[in-house]
Amino acid sequence: MQSRLLLLGTPGGPGGPAARRVRLLLRQVVRGRPPGDGRRSEVRLQHAGAGAETGDTVNIGDVSYKLKTPKSPELVPQNYISDSLAQSVVQHLRWIMQKDLLGQDVFLIGPPGPLRRSIAMQYLELTKREVEYIALSRDTTETDLKQRREIRSGTAFYIDQCAVRAATEGRTLILEGLEKAERNVLPVLNNLLENREMQLEDGRFLMSAERYDKLLQDHTKTELDAWKIVRVSENFRVIALGLPVPKYPGNPLDPPLRSRFQARDIYYLPFKDQLKLLYSVGANVSPEKISQLLSFATTLCSQESATLGLPDFPLDSLPAAVQILDSFPMMSIKHSIQRVYPYTILLGHEGKMAVEDVLKRFELQDSRSSLLPKEVVRVERVTENLFSQASVTVRIAEKEVTIKVPAGTRPFSQPCASESFIQTLSHKQLLAEMMLSHMVKDICLIGGKGCGKTVITKNFADTLGYDIEPIMLYQDMTARDLLQQRYTLPNGDTAWRSSPLVSAALEGKLVLLDGIHRVNAGTLAVLQRSVLIHDRELSLYDGSRLLREDRYMHLKKELQMSDEQLQKRCIFPVHPSFRIIALAEPPVIGSTTQQWLGPEFLTMFFFHYMKPLDKSEESQVIKEMVPNMPQEALDKLLSFTYKLRETQDPTAQSLAASLSTRQLLRISRRLSQYPNENLHGAVTKACLSRFLPSLARSALEKNLADASIEISIDNDLEPKLEDYKCEVASGSLRIGAVSAPIYNAHEKMKVPDVLFYDNVQHMIVMEDMLKDFLLGEHLLLVGNQGVGKNKIVDRFLHLLNRPREYIQLHRDTTVQTLTLQPSVKDGLIVYEDSPLVKAVKLGHVLVVDEADKAPTNVTCILKTLVENGEMILADGRRIVANSANVDGRENVIVIHPDFRMIVLANRPGFPFLGNDFFGTLGDIFSCHAVDNPKPHSELEMLRQYGPNVPEPVLQKLVAAFGELRSLADQGIINYPYSTREVVNIVRHLQKFPTEGLSSVVRNVFDFDSYNSDMREILVNTLHKHGIPIGAKPTSVQLAKELPLPEQTFMGYWTIGQSRSGMQKLLCPAETHHIEIKGPALINIQEYPIERREGRSQIFTEECASWRLPLDEINIICDVAVAHENEENTLYVVACNPVSLYFMNVAGKSGYFVDFFDIFPRTASGIWQPFVTVAPLGNPLKGQVILHEQQSNVILLLDTTGRALRRLILPLEEVTSKRPSWWNKEEAETYKMCKEFSHKNWLVFYKEKGNNLTVLDVLEGRTHTISLPINLRTVFLVAEDRWLLVESNTNQKYLLTKPAHVESEDSGVCQLYVLNEEPPSTGFGVKQETDFSLPHRISSDQLSSENLSSAVGQKIASPNRILSDESSYATVVVGFPDLMSPSEVYSWKRPSSLNKSRVTDTAFYGGKKHGTPKQSNCVALVDTSQIIRILPPGEVPLRDIYPKDVTPPHTSGYIEVTDLQSKKLRYIPIPRSESLSPYTTWLSTISDTDALLAEWGKGGVVSVDMGGHVRLWETGLEHLQRSLAEWKNMIGQDDRQMQITINRDSGEDVSSPKHGKEDPDNMPHVGGNTWAGGTGGRDTAGLGGKGGPYRLDAGHTVYQVSEAEKDAVPEEVKRAAREMGQKAFQQRLKEIQMSEYDATTYERFSGAVRRQVHSLRIILDNLQAKGKERQWLRHQATGELDDAKIIDGLTGEKAIYKRRGELEPQLGSPQQKPKRLRLVVDVSGSMYRFNGVDGRLERSMEAVCMVMEAFENYEEKFKYDIAGHSGDDYNIPLVPINKIPKDNKQRLEILKTMHAHAQFCISGDHTLEGTEHAIREIVKEEADEYFVIVLSDANLSRYGIHPSKFAQILTGNPQVNAFAIFIGSLGDQATRLQRTLPAGRSFIAMDTKDIPQILQQIFTSTMLSSV
Repeated sequence: MQSRLLLLGTPGGPGGPAARRVRLLLRQVVRGRPPGDGRRSEVRLQHAGAGAETGDTVNIGDVSYKLKTPKSPELVPQNYISDSLAQSVVQHLRWIMQKDLLGQDVFLIGPPGPLRRSIAMQYLELTKREVEYIALSRDTTETDLKQRREIRSGTAFYIDQCAVRAATEGRTLILEGLEKAERNVLPVLNNLLENREMQLEDGRFLMSAERYDKLLQDHTKTELDAWKIVRVSENFRVIALGLPVPKYPGNPLDPPLRSRFQARDIYYLPFKDQLKLLYSVGANVSPEKISQLLSFATTLCSQESATLGLPDFPLDSLPAAVQILDSFPMMSIKHSIQRVYPYTILLGHEGKMAVEDVLKRFELQDSRSSLLPKEVVRVERVTENLFSQASVTVRIAEKEVTIKVPAGTRPFSQPCASESFIQTLSHKQLLAEMMLSHMVKDICLIGGKGCGKTVITKNFADTLGYDIEPIMLYQDMTARDLLQQRYTLPNGDTAWRSSPLVSAALEGKLVLLDGIHRVNAGTLAVLQRSVLIHDRELSLYDGSRLLREDRYMHLKKELQMSDEQLQKRCIFPVHPSFRIIALAEPPVIGSTTQQWLGPEFLTMFFFHYMKPLDKSEESQVIKEMVPNMPQEALDKLLSFTYKLRETQDPTAQSLAASLSTRQLLRISRRLSQYPNENLHGAVTKACLSRFLPSLARSALEKNLADASIEISIDNDLEPKLEDYKCEVASGSLRIGAVSAPIYNAHEKMKVPDVLFYDNVQHMIVMEDMLKDFLLGEHLLLVGNQGVGKNKIVDRFLHLLNRPREYIQLHRDTTVQTLTLQPSVKDGLIVYEDSPLVKAVKLGHVLVVDEADKAPTNVTCILKTLVENGEMILADGRRIVANSANVDGRENVIVIHPDFRMIVLANRPGFPFLGNDFFGTLGDIFSCHAVDNPKPHSELEMLRQYGPNVPEPVLQKLVAAFGELRSLADQGIINYPYSTREVVNIVRHLQKFPTEGLSSVVRNVFDFDSYNSDMREILVNTLHKHGIPIGAKPTSVQLAKELPLPEQTFMGYWTIGQSRSGMQKLLCPAETHHIEIKGPALINIQEYPIERREGRSQIFTEECASWRLPLDEINIICDVAVAHENEENTLYVVACNPVSLYFMNVAGKSGYFVDFFDIFPRTASGIWQPFVTVAPLGNPLKGQVILHEQQSNVILLLDTTGRALRRLILPLEEVTSKRPSWWNKEEAETYKMCKEFSHKNWLVFYKEKGNNLTVLDVLEGRTHTISLPINLRTVFLVAEDRWLLVESNTNQKYLLTKPAHVESEDSGVCQLYVLNEEPPSTGFGVKQETDFSLPHRISSDQLSSENLSSAVGQKIASPNRILSDESSYATVVVGFPDLMSPSEVYSWKRPSSLNKSRVTDTAFYGGKKHGTPKQSNCVALVDTSQIIRILPPGEVPLRDIYPKDVTPPHTSGYIEVTDLQSKKLRYIPIPRSESLSPYTTWLSTISDTDALLAEWGKGGVVSVDMGGHVRLWETGLEHLQRSLAEWKNMIGQDDRQMQITINRDSGEDVSSPKHGKEDPDNMPHVGGNTWAGGTGGRDTAGLGGKGGPYRLDAGHTVYQVSEAEKDAVPEEVKRAAREMGQKAFQQRLKEIQMSEYDATTYERFSGAVRRQVHSLRIILDNLQAKGKERQWLRHQATGELDDAKIIDGLTGEKAIYKRRGELEPQLGSPQQKPKRLRLVVDVSGSMYRFNGVDGRLERSMEAVCMVMEAFENYEEKFKYDIAGHSGDDYNIPLVPINKIPKDNKQRLEILKTMHAHAQFCISGDHTLEGTEHAIREIVKEEADEYFVIVLSDANLSRYGIHPSKFAQILTGNPQVNAFAIFIGSLGDQATRLQRTLPAGRSFIAMDTKDIPQILQQIFTSTMLSSV
């Protein structure tokens, strides 16, 4: 019956599909051989009838194979052999057949693509072999290969998997992707491959056919079955397919495994075969175009292009590309190449250039005639043989071309008909191009975040009537998640559930793979291999197979089976409409981690790049989406955004990323809703500028300013809580200006309720949140720890009455835990809904806390939920947004319309080191930065937490923490101290008020107690704000009290009663109006006050101090303090040049007014102006009068209105010749009396003149009183009684006047003579007395108690106290109100302060002459004290200081004469830091280097000549009160504590007892016997332990003092010191460094120690972060992996996961170090100006810092340091290979720098140095490049234009270049900085900033991406 038939191209012959196929094959074989070839392969086929039976043979050339009938024909591959087989393929098939006949397993190796697989399948189809196919991935385990357990009706069975099935049934096993499997998985197969043996889990043993047959000769089959021995079929073969591994990423082959295979390299088809194939596809395309295209592709696959680092060109996609060209022959070829090989986004600059060159070479650059498709014109439905297609008409050029593409199953919409989709040109074009690609292949759409990829895809799907199946990919997604997951049936059996991807393939949907750049390449490869993409075939875990439609039909026809029968055999067709669109973000060029677009990937898709919209299109989109967006704002916003997008600067580009189209739309919606909002705020909010690194922030600010987006003006006003009240009224909530309806919650218990104190800041944030909440946004709150994010959210939801679900993320959160919690109940797997799913179902608000702690690949799945409202859960249910899609589908959860998400995260970056949640998902949410409350708000809040905590304590805390936070923002300290910490402190103080503040703050700061640098900063800051941390209650150092001498009765002052009766003179007064010139507006500059609290460690009289920003030559000449309602304002006048400083004594900032132009500074020092100041009171608060004594200029300055007026008094002798300013002899002096300036009137007089002028500022009048005497001084002792002193005789007069001189009243003043009468002689006897001139007389009286205690007798009477040079103090009782004689009591000085004699040598050694103008004497009536400043020479130093102590250098001593306690105290004023060189001028002002004014009721303020202001408390009561507060703040730490337990009843074994009384009352110490002992136990006594009560028997108490316990013995300290010294010496000896060198080095190193330290902390943390461990899956121990619960049920072992070091993926590029080059300026100018600002030393410090900070991090950071100077532009200081190892080598480098700068020629090579550095650095492989240039900005001097420099800095986008300009002459540097790009240049005016700036650069750039 066997008819042998040789078919050699004969037409006809007996039919049957097999025969036809072979005929084709034969024709191919014959036609394909070139005639000259000697060997002729031919195929013989034996064959009988239609079905080929056993005995047919297939011959390929000389190799023949006998066919056997397959047992399961459905497993034989179908339809793989194409009509025309290429000759090379036939060769491969022949080789495989040879190996098959030898019984060897083969390994087909070659580049990525479907070719190897199709050759294997063609072979199997030819030889009619059944196939078992498995695609390996990193998740494949042993069970997938051998046996998997499944539970069937309660029992676990083993189900054979592919390898075992193939072995026993004699099939061929195809293993694809060996390089993807994890190590040690495949060796399972070793024995099976070699000896065809394998031991199975269920106890069976597979044995090779020969051995089995041998055994069968001796034993029966039943015996062998009983031994569980199974025969491996002799037809079993393995075909492995893999990539060559060193070239492609993956695991290399295990040597034992490799040795068991025979390999065959299957490279791409040879050129001519390919060409033929392409010709056949593209009949309409000109042949030379095709050959050029192919030549181009082959060039890119060559070895040379691989060395350039170009990924292989995917040759397998060429036919598809040509197919498109076939329909559109006029289309641009370059464009279609970009589709297949998107080199523009894939490659760096060099790569792009290389590809462009090859394009030119093959003339594939676009010519003018080549065109791109413009838009889709129309789409019509065509249905051919039950398969829906669409004919799409595309307009290209002016033509319309119609093509057929697959279509979905839904009704079509018109192109772009969806209502929310806005047509723009580029989108139309993109859609048209996607249609073309859709015709032939799956698409991958690449585009940045938020540019609308999903929207375009949705529109595409609607146009073609597709249902979309979105699948969000995440990083640790496994192949199982993609294809099938296990679940349990209700009866407990295990089963497999198909994933959405598989069901979509069966139903013909459009699958959207979102985030394909995230997923691991190994997992994705499953898709490619599971042939879904290439062949539309799929083998699933449960054994079912999906076939391509035509293959399925073929199979059906061949086997003549119905669909049901095939389904029983688990064979299903893939729907012909099924397509995949992948969405991805562009690969990061040059990055090691994010280069996902590799050669394998390129073969899978056609790529379309979605460019960001251009300006006009974006504005069109925004306008149509948000119609009422204000136009002006929109234009500004867009121009700003485009400016950012177009720059080369990486910082700006990272900002642009957070301004995606999506964010712009959000901003627009917000502005259209609230049009009066500020654009600046919206942008900074979108970029989260509050938490950007400082460089990026400055870049943002600069760009915003350039785009003229300003901060709104009304920000100066402190927002008031009243404006932001929240109130709930009639079912709606109002916060600030926004109101919202209150929710009607069903689940009341889920509405949060929280203790919340309203404060402005948080209310503003909540108002902002409410606005966005009403717009329907989901919110993201970002902030430091402890700023109240949770509180704000809880309060917010409480006010809205919204129930919340709460979920806290952490390091181990997985996608599963976010959505469902699987658990096992009674053998069934049950899923619990996570809070996320509950919130979605019920419409609650989901609060996601600590979002930055979870890996970003997990949180990514929130994106589909927020954006598309779709999400698939692990149990097969899915969440969908609109209920329209639900129609009767089960397992669907519809998102409740009220569902919202509020995400909380810490700010990105150091020290939180979370994951950058904001960076990955920031633009889906509306972001709000939550900051610590402003000081004012924080104080309000703390008051509510601690109502009983004293206010000053709260203020100190707020101020100190405010400063710490600003330090953290500047990066000086790492930990951002937050409100949470302050609140905890306050709560502690509230509960335990006796505990000291300084011990309670340690609860927060003890964390830092071991970090000495940090501790120093903290202690400094706390001390500065008066928190006495570290002080002891005993450290009180008040001035020593000396006794006051006995008082003496000095006699009487009598008024006008001389022998000739009353001596009373009348003085006429006349009134004039003032002439006012002005007002002139003047500039008042504000400056911050660095206020230091004085009592930080030691309690002294000094309360606080700060510096005025005084010039060195300026001289302070008057001080005054205005007291208004508890507020003290200090005014200080300086007179060279004349300027006024004023500030609120308690405030944060001071003000400065310069009067230089009003009082010109003279050339030589002839005119020395002396200005006094008098502050006025209400209603003229904030106005001051300035009076210059020689020119009598009176100025009225309004400090609030910033206006200056000049008041001109009508003086009587205006006519007399005015003394000219340079005319020395006739210097006249005018004086101002300001005792009553707070009542707004002042008195002016001329020395030796005979007029008094009263100036009434409020009325604007003057009253001039003419006197019969010449004046020396005037004291206003009361409003209506003045004491006048005559100039020659010092005779005193009393002038009385009407309370206000009104001219209508008898405007007459009366003048009385005051006589001073000694006590001894009776009345009438005149005794000559020497009148003393008082220095100061109080203008108010002592209270009667104070007076009584001062004089020592009970008395109540008017009185005044005064002081002069011979007495400490004098009390005049009865003066000035009583006309009777007044008693005078005085406390005499031992020697009078003789002003006229030459005083103590002055500061500079010159002598001072004449009487100084300021007496520096103050009378404090409330505390009955007279206070003055004395020079050290007038002070009894011997009494104050012990013998062996040398007195400190001081500016003077404050002498306090206290009449109440009768004590004297001397308080030293520290010496001023600088002093004006004008010593003689100084000496005319004061005889000490400080001036005095009273401050409040109980203290004085001193200002020394260096501008140091100090506040002193002198009143005893005040001091006592302060001391008590201070001790409270410190707390009494040294109390003995007892632990007592109060028992209710029951006798204790040895209960405390009174003990025996000792009759002799001897002291007893310890012993548990005697009562009244000290230090014992259980008996009553003192200082003991556990006794019942204290019993003092009058002995000294034995108690170890705390201090003694704390103290470390001196010798221990000494030993430690010596040990340190010795080790230091030893170390120096080792590195041969002299001690002198060591101290020199220490000078540089010490200066930057803090910066080095903090940089190293950050580097360590990054190191640690980089080494963070990952989950390793499939472990045999560890924690149960949720995804494998079922596998656990079935009894598998490897179901655990544990944390471990993740081996880097093999073949993935090594992490390269970052490369830094520091270019320092060592030119001559550095050396020359070093004396001015220390610039060279600072550069040396910077170099030292870099060397020290990067020590031991060489593998992470490779740095080198070069110098540039006039000599050369590249002076190697530290070459890259010779990094200095120890201090000596580092010092050598610093010395080299110094020497070079000293001896080089002048000139500047900054530009060349920078250019060279940037050029050189890129030559080495590195992860990132940094060049930092230190230079002094002398460019202009050498005629170099700054724009040139800017160009060089930004020349290479790969290199981050920064310039730091060192202090410049004039404003060179600032001008320069304006021309350079933002964030790239810094100015270190103070060279101390250089290390700080470097630290900033490192932290904000390098470290952001490590």
